[in-house]
Amino acid sequence: MTANNETAVVEFFLLGFRNLHAFRFVLVTILLLVYLVMLVGNLLIVTLVSFSGLLRSPMYFFLSHLSFCDILFTTDVLPNMLKVIIQEGSTLSVAGCIAQYHVFGFSATTESFLLTVMAYDRYLAICNPLRYTAVMTLSLQVLLVASSWFLSLVVTLTSLLLICRLQFCGPNVIDHFFCDVAPLLELSCSDTSLVRIEIYVSSVPIVLFPFLVIMGSYISIFMNIIRISSTSGRQKAFSTCSSHLTVVSLYYGTLFVVYVVPTSISSLNLNKILSLLYTVVTPLFNPIVYSLRNQEIKNALEIQLFGRQRY
Repeated sequence: MTANNETAVVEFFLLGFRNLHAFRFVLVTILLLVYLVMLVGNLLIVTLVSFSGLLRSPMYFFLSHLSFCDILFTTDVLPNMLKVIIQEGSTLSVAGCIAQYHVFGFSATTESFLLTVMAYDRYLAICNPLRYTAVMTLSLQVLLVASSWFLSLVVTLTSLLLICRLQFCGPNVIDHFFCDVAPLLELSCSDTSLVRIEIYVSSVPIVLFPFLVIMGSYISIFMNIIRISSTSGRQKAFSTCSSHLTVVSLYYGTLFVVYVVPTSISSLNLNKILSLLYTVVTPLFNPIVYSLRNQEIKNALEIQLFGRQRY
């Protein structure tokens, strides 16, 4: 892959996890099982919310979109990751690499917006229960979800158009198991300053604003819960938002460590392991957390399976 005019590189080589040798088949088996459980769990939530009359509240409407987003998020990365691990490194075309990054960025941004919408929903339900039904109408639910998907597309499309203009005419090795933005910019032989500026600017609506809204919502929620006189009332109020808070902590915690904490050459493998958390493990935990902590989902599943709720 030597230079040919300006664009010599037509494919990238993903290293994945090096020096796994025979252990790679064990890792592939584990990841494949995790992917299947994640896929079944999130599809189950989408199906139950779509067909069960017990899950008609706004929270479950938002949860179904979050589950679909998780499916898109992990499916974009994991199947090709398995190929990279099995072959101990694999090639991916430049166009395919950029497309993978775009879908990854789009689904991650949408997930961030949906988690923000869900935090706002919990804020209304706990802090303004008397106005909740009047405010959180079906039209507002559809507007919030549609806005999350549309704004994510607009923001990430800008980044995609800028990255598509980059030229790659030097090294083509990416020391990762998927195409992230940092290695793409490092391998480009053209000016990447505009892309870097766009990433910093877009991080405000993608990361900072959602994080502040979520933090503000939960501060208000906790202040409201503290003022509840009865212990059972406090426990009931907190239980309605504990699942969402767990998912938010997992999602933003791993993203913060990977993209904010400086990464050295010696910690590249640690960075890959942490990347596995938010690309594979967190989407797996979402349906598990919501299912195990939510009696309504359990009841809806029993009705769908047995035709009635078991006691």
